[in-house]
Amino acid sequence: MKTAETIQQVREIVKQWHREGLSVGLVPTMGYLHEGHLNLISRARKENDRVVVSIFINPTQFSPNEDLASYPCDWDRDAASCETAGTDLIFHPEPSEMYPEGFVSFVDMDVLTKELCGLSRPVHFRGVCTVVSKLFHIVQPDRAYFGEKDAQQLAVIRRMVQDLNFDIEVVGCPIVREADGLAKSSRNTYLSAEERQAALVLSQSIFAGKRLAQQGETDAEVIRQAMRQIIEVEPLAKIDYVKIVDLSTMQQIDVLDRPFLAAIAVYIGKTRLIDNFMFQPTGGANV
Repeated sequence: MKTAETIQQVREIVKQWHREGLSVGLVPTMGYLHEGHLNLISRARKENDRVVVSIFINPTQFSPNEDLASYPCDWDRDAASCETAGTDLIFHPEPSEMYPEGFVSFVDMDVLTKELCGLSRPVHFRGVCTVVSKLFHIVQPDRAYFGEKDAQQLAVIRRMVQDLNFDIEVVGCPIVREADGLAKSSRNTYLSAEERQAALVLSQSIFAGKRLAQQGETDAEVIRQAMRQIIEVEPLAKIDYVKIVDLSTMQQIDVLDRPFLAAIAVYIGKTRLIDNFMFQPTGGANV
């Protein structure tokens, strides 16, 4: 396994792979890897000749009042995990490498970024689109892998790839959960023991909403209220949002007659956690 800290190093390595006719998979991460990330790497390993993992805590997707300074990191552990999972190259740049002095160009999006996390984190998706588009240009992968836990992010990236004509296949991978149901997240490490137990209301809410959908409920408000009620009984939980949106547009819907996303964001103490389920009422695979 190789490690590169500069854009030029990555380009030289990947260009050689392409000259050899090898396919390349990219797994963008902000580090502090957990089983969800390793699942993405394993999937990329199966579907490509070479795998690149980027480990970069992207400052442009954090607002001034968010947790950039305290975001967890453990380079040694991440590097060991990447090697075990079959990574060929880690791209681990400094912020100054990705955003040199005088940087003024950003990738923005309308509509899909205005709901859900975009409401409470107004700069978030501009930062995500910018850094992901830079990674796509730098690495030139055939496929890029993202977790479905960040379902809005996945939808945004897929639309960006479509709109900006990236010749890249975006692959979504299912949510990985703890044994008790909590979705794996780097931010779970912020939780105290009491908060960790309280955080189970997120997955309990998601599972309850999905059961109603599977039973044929088509009124979005009925499912939203059932999900909210589960969360609201937990004193340590504060709801940011509980919403049901069209899976392709991320706009709220009232009648569940099309593929939809039920998504929640909840503060447990000071830690903001997200979870979701996707559903296709007319048939097809449900998440």
